[in-house]
Amino acid sequence: MSTSLQGKIALVTGGAKGFGLGIARSLAKAGARVWITGRDQAALDTATRGTGLSAIRADATSPADWDRVVAAVTQAAGRIDILVNNAGGAVKIAPAEEQTDEAIDAAIALNLNSVIYGCRRVAPLMRKQGSGIIVNISSVAGHHAWPTWGVYGAAKAGLNHFSKSLYLELRPHGVRVTTISPSWGATSFTDAAGLGPRDAETLAKCIKPEEIGQLVADVCALPPHLCVQETILWPMVQEVNPL
Repeated sequence: MSTSLQGKIALVTGGAKGFGLGIARSLAKAGARVWITGRDQAALDTATRGTGLSAIRADATSPADWDRVVAAVTQAAGRIDILVNNAGGAVKIAPAEEQTDEAIDAAIALNLNSVIYGCRRVAPLMRKQGSGIIVNISSVAGHHAWPTWGVYGAAKAGLNHFSKSLYLELRPHGVRVTTISPSWGATSFTDAAGLGPRDAETLAKCIKPEEIGQLVADVCALPPHLCVQETILWPMVQEVNPL
């Protein structure tokens, strides 16, 4: 499979660390000109130093920030060919009765609303171009239920359904929409969720940022008449029974 994305313009949210940075680097390696966003300016500076990536400090849950980001990229490049909605996070992993209203709102805003905000702004550009691909990074938690993961899983399940509907809306205009649902990653996700780090042996067998990055680049490089609706990516170290 060819992975050439030469000359394509890509935007990756949450692109300063973890999966997002792996995706951004893989897209750039395949030839795309890539912008990344994130809330941590220091992390953005580190991610872009010597890489050729461009960064815009922005909060994916802010509609105003989305307006600013899309305007900046289109002013600089004239178009957006690839949008990767990667920004996300567990916020709080706990039983429903132990959640706070603030944590619930934050989880839905980060994992669902942010994606809809971005798609709302980029879809018209791609429709006008007659081409483009939107890749929404979801989670296996949107397909499988585990205790304490209900709020996060509900947001990701909503993301999955939204992505299918958006595909049906944009398909007649030559625009593709795909969802990638990874599970355990070799990232700081569990630390950020307050669950602590995985042990080193397990972590070494989890999904690496460059691996999901290559998957995203391959999906984006498919011939424009083909679309991967959804991919679930499991690390084989993780047992899921029943699947």
